[in-house]
Amino acid sequence: MVVAVLLLLGLGLLEAEGRCFFNRTEEHCVCYNLSQESITSIIQCLPASVVEFWGGELERYIAFPISDLDASAIDMLGSLVIRKIIFGDLLVPEILLARVLRFFSYTQVQELVFKSCIFEGRGNWEEMAGQNLPVVSLHFHNVTSAPLTGREQDFSSLSSWLETLQELAVTGSHLTSLPCGIGRVFTALRSLDLAQNSLGDESVMLAFCKGAFPQLQVLSLQLNNLTSCHRVCESVQLLPELQHLDLSQNKFMADQSSSCQWPVSLRIFNLSNTGLDEVLTPLPPSLEVLDMSCNHLHAVDISLSSLKKLFLSQNMLQALPSIRNYPMLDTLHLDNNSITELPWDEVKLLGHLRDLAAAGNPYHCSCSGAGELQALAGRGHLGQGWPQGYTCHSPPRYQGRLVKDVPVSVLQCDAAAVIAPVCVAFILLGVAGAVCLVRSRPGLIRPCCRA
Repeated sequence: MVVAVLLLLGLGLLEAEGRCFFNRTEEHCVCYNLSQESITSIIQCLPASVVEFWGGELERYIAFPISDLDASAIDMLGSLVIRKIIFGDLLVPEILLARVLRFFSYTQVQELVFKSCIFEGRGNWEEMAGQNLPVVSLHFHNVTSAPLTGREQDFSSLSSWLETLQELAVTGSHLTSLPCGIGRVFTALRSLDLAQNSLGDESVMLAFCKGAFPQLQVLSLQLNNLTSCHRVCESVQLLPELQHLDLSQNKFMADQSSSCQWPVSLRIFNLSNTGLDEVLTPLPPSLEVLDMSCNHLHAVDISLSSLKKLFLSQNMLQALPSIRNYPMLDTLHLDNNSITELPWDEVKLLGHLRDLAAAGNPYHCSCSGAGELQALAGRGHLGQGWPQGYTCHSPPRYQGRLVKDVPVSVLQCDAAAVIAPVCVAFILLGVAGAVCLVRSRPGLIRPCCRA
C-alpha cells in the first residue's frame, strides 16, 4: 500500500517532514514538505480530485528502489479519483521523474502542473517508449531546465504519450527556442501557451516549421521578444487549424508593406499592447474577435463582415470607426481615446450591439453630444462605466461635469424651437377668433349700395 501511494504521488517524497490538508468539500488536498515518515498524512489525500505538493528536494531519492506493481496495487491506483496534481517549489532530478512517470499510466490523472520547479540533470526516457499516459494537459510555469535543443530523441521516446496530449503550457520560463522536431511530436495538441518567455522572430519561425503542431487551434505568444508582424505571420501560416492567436505585449516594429496572409481559419486575434500605429492588413475575413487596445491607432478603416467583438480602448482615435463595416458587431470598447462624440444615428445601425464601452474620452457636451450619450445609456448600451466614467471636456461651462447631469431638454437646448411654435399658435388663435367674431355678427359687413 505504501509503495503504491508513493508511486502514485511520485514526487511527494520531500526532504522535510510535513503535513497534508484535505478540503473534503472541494475535494482538494495540499501537502507541504512531506517525507517517508509522514506517509499517513499523504494517505488522507486519496479521496481528493486535486492534490498539490509544495517545497523540498528530491535529489536524495534518485536511488529509491521502484519495482513493478502487482495486480492489487494497479487496481487500487485505477480506482482513485485524482485528476490533477500540482508540484511547486521543487528541485526535481529528471532521472527520478523519468522512472516514476510511467506509473501514471495506471491512474486517471489528466492534468500535471509544475510551478517554480528546477529540473536537474537528464533522465533516461527510453523506458517510456510505447507507454501511454492518461495525462492530456501539461503545464510548466517559472521552471528551469536544460535547453531543449538537441533533445529531440527524448521527446521521440515519449511520443506515444505526447501524440495524444491536448494542452501544453510553458510560461514564464525564459524559453528561447523550441526545435522543429519537437513540435512534430505533438500531433494532437490543440492549445499551446508560450507566454512570458524570450522567444524571438527567428526562433518562432523555426518552431512552427512544416509538420509541427498540425492540429493546433489556440496559440499564445504573449509577452515575448517578437518584433516583426511579417515574420510571425509567415510562421503561423503553416498552422492550418489555428483559430485563436494571442500576440499581445510584444513590441512590433514598423514593417514594410506586407502581403502575408494570416491563416483563414483565424477567429480570435489579440494584438493589444504591441506598439502598432496602424491596423495590420489584410486581416482574415472570418475574424470574429479583434483586440487592438493599448496601441497608437489614430484611425481604424477596415471592413470585417463577421466581426462580433472589437476592442480599441487606450488608443488615439478621434472618431467612431465606421459602424457600417461591422454589421454583426455586438461588443465595441472605445475607452480612453480622443473621441468627442458618439453619434446615435450611426450606433443605432448596429442592431446586434449589446456592449458599448466608451468611458474616459474628452466629450463635447453640446446638447446633441450629451443627448446622444444619455440616449445610449438609457438603452443600457454603456455598461458599467456609466455614469462615473463619462465626463465633459467642453464647452467650458460643463467641463469636468458628468455627462448625465448635462441638461438636454428642448427648452434649454433650442429655445427658438419652442418659441416659434408658440408664436404661430398665438397668431392662429387670433385669426380663428376674428373669423368667429365675423361669423357671429354678419351685420358688420354690409353689401355695396347700388347706384
